[in-house]
Amino acid sequence: MDTNINPLGPNRAETSHPMMEEQWAQQATFERHLSEPQQSRRRQAGAGSSRRILSADQADPTDMATQGRHMNLVLVSNRVADGKPNEPATGGLAAALLPVVEDSGAVWMGSSGDPSQNSGDPSQNKASVHELGNGALVKLELPEAEYAGYYDGFANSTLWPALHSLSERISVSNSDRNYESYHTINEIMANALLKFGDRDAFWVHDYQLLVLGAKLREKAIDRPIGFFLHTPWPGPDVWQRVPHHDELIESMMAYDLLGFHTERDCRNFLDCVHSDLGLRSKDGVVASSRGLTRCKVFPIGIDADQFAQYAAESTSNSKVASLQSGLNGEKLAVGVDRLDYTKGLHERIEAFDQLWTERPGSISLLQVATPTRAKIEMYSKYRDRFVEDANARHATDDWIPIRHQVEGVSQKVLAGLYRAAHVAVVTPIRDGMNLVVKEYVAAQDPNDPGVPVLSKYAGAADELKEALLVDPKDISGIKRAILEAMEMPLDERRSRWEAMMKTLRENSLQNWSANFVGELENSRFVARVPPNRLGNIGLGRTAETQFPSEVLERARDVLMRPLSRTPPPTAFEQSTSSYLGGQSDPADSEYDAEASSRASPTR
Repeated sequence: MDTNINPLGPNRAETSHPMMEEQWAQQATFERHLSEPQQSRRRQAGAGSSRRILSADQADPTDMATQGRHMNLVLVSNRVADGKPNEPATGGLAAALLPVVEDSGAVWMGSSGDPSQNSGDPSQNKASVHELGNGALVKLELPEAEYAGYYDGFANSTLWPALHSLSERISVSNSDRNYESYHTINEIMANALLKFGDRDAFWVHDYQLLVLGAKLREKAIDRPIGFFLHTPWPGPDVWQRVPHHDELIESMMAYDLLGFHTERDCRNFLDCVHSDLGLRSKDGVVASSRGLTRCKVFPIGIDADQFAQYAAESTSNSKVASLQSGLNGEKLAVGVDRLDYTKGLHERIEAFDQLWTERPGSISLLQVATPTRAKIEMYSKYRDRFVEDANARHATDDWIPIRHQVEGVSQKVLAGLYRAAHVAVVTPIRDGMNLVVKEYVAAQDPNDPGVPVLSKYAGAADELKEALLVDPKDISGIKRAILEAMEMPLDERRSRWEAMMKTLRENSLQNWSANFVGELENSRFVARVPPNRLGNIGLGRTAETQFPSEVLERARDVLMRPLSRTPPPTAFEQSTSSYLGGQSDPADSEYDAEASSRASPTR
């Protein structure tokens, strides 16, 4: 079902215009779809699904699709993927969220990627709705006049380099205007989400929507709102170079749960909270005038067994067979990246340049690089310049060192290319996680696996310690690691691969989504506690506790009482503190008046 609805239009009682009546009829059909029992929709999805539907005895007990209880989620990101079977790979975010939508019945809302000519008037914003398995994709048209400043401007020319700790690339030109556009688009997204305000929770994704949680709170959305950052987070020395950095941090306190890939990113964020707002954290919990915000680490994964299956089935794929037949006895390395300055493509090709000078014709590089941000001037110069120069220096009549592909490929084809490669070279200058290296490991032949060369500044390096870790700016070091991978004995390759596969299965995509949603569900109560009441019920010490429903209900009554300077504990408060494991720490209920004056009074 593909329909066009107006998620921002007036209430039905306010108009009887035929066009509006038609839109509301379409909206009612969509809402009926969402309210149907999941099992019914699962049967309807059937063979049309692009992902496996497991029987109860086959399913991972941590998989959201097979748990006995589900949250009625709304996922939000800047863009929404198409969700078409066997479509070209579209990045980590799409790979992570599409299964959540398809299996759990979630709604995923974001931009269509095709800005409209409207002026930003809410009554003109349309959204197309597409069924996907048990859930739906909602693609919102955003006004072109604001989109460039929001996306190309503030998000990708200011926030993106800052989050990757590349201070020299942070753009501050037109920063105030771009920042205004950033807020405008977030406001439009928040208005669109009001249609789904009765759902259980909202899960917001990535740096384009840092302030969306605050916008939703301003519109009286009181459901749990979580946020996951798919990029790294820098230290305060870099973050403070971002215009309006303190306002952004304060807005992020509207989220109940903030998720990061690594402990390093989480620590950096908490350091920025202290630096910008004067607020300290305890066990990852920050108390602001907006309430409690919990900061936790959720390393994103992949469906390793699915990728292994794709790779095993790829032997008959014509594209993979053509690549292998074109090799003249040399080994093959593979790199898969967006054409982006954070990916270390220049340094990677220089490392291969050194290797080919020493050992001509020993290895070819297949580099898949999709130019997703080509509109921004600073990205354009990274296109083909380095590839063409290297090929001009080292190519022979029957050998081309670098095979460069800018078009995306499907996951099934990609898995085959991974399996054909003896070495994967994943060397970003800095990266939130990087799922390419995980996909490469999962796609390997267990009897003859290849070896990944991995930047130590990618989040995946914290998990895949058996990869050959390198400094992405040490060109000679990258070259040595590639040679080591080429010459590594089979027994060592197998041993390293088995350890990495074990990690991939433990930290799967299913576990990532289930763990985040489980923590978000725990936020239903604790997020609404005013900071100067934390000590009264012991939440400063145990914000991650799962409370019995009767405790939560009575605790709400306690928290709704008017606040006094030093409210005496009631019998219930004393018993709650005892239930939580002890007396509260006085430091948990301290409230920084100076920091409070800089924070919004409402969540």
